[in-house]
Amino acid sequence: MALKATIYKANIELADMDRNYYDSLQLTLAQHPSETPQRLMVRLICYVLNAHPDLQFGKGVSDEDEAALWQINYSDEIALWIELGQIDEKRIKKACNKAEQVKLYCYGSSVETWWSQSQSALSKYSKLSVEQFEPSTTDALAKLLTRTMEFQCSIQDGQLWLSCGDQSLLIETKKLQLVG
Repeated sequence: MALKATIYKANIELADMDRNYYDSLQLTLAQHPSETPQRLMVRLICYVLNAHPDLQFGKGVSDEDEAALWQINYSDEIALWIELGQIDEKRIKKACNKAEQVKLYCYGSSVETWWSQSQSALSKYSKLSVEQFEPSTTDALAKLLTRTMEFQCSIQDGQLWLSCGDQSLLIETKKLQLVG
């Protein structure tokens, strides 16, 4: 028998002062059986960082033709394609050919090794930006994972402050490659 996805709910009060975007988000996340808690929480934070009325979760892990997150406009054009992890160039090339903008958010203990091997190949994609989450950040995020989550998020000057109850977490990414 196949394993089923685990469903999580997240209610988020978002104040993104960098983009002048304010929203109350009620998100449902399905955790694929092969998806780690770190990846699930990175996916949630990437949604918050790029929040937009047209942003949606893709099948990502289970469907190679879909992004982890993507923003599709009313003309069915992909405005933004977001990938997570340490992705191979073939997948990045496909995303860059289909979308106006591509963002890759890396996480894990081996990002530096992967980036040193991939940087020259990925630098040719002018639509691609690459950012890295520190392992300590993703570990702290995974500790906040519960079936029902309530967060307050404030984004200013590139810093995301995530509050959950009496806990606050500063989330920053390291910019490895900016759109070019």
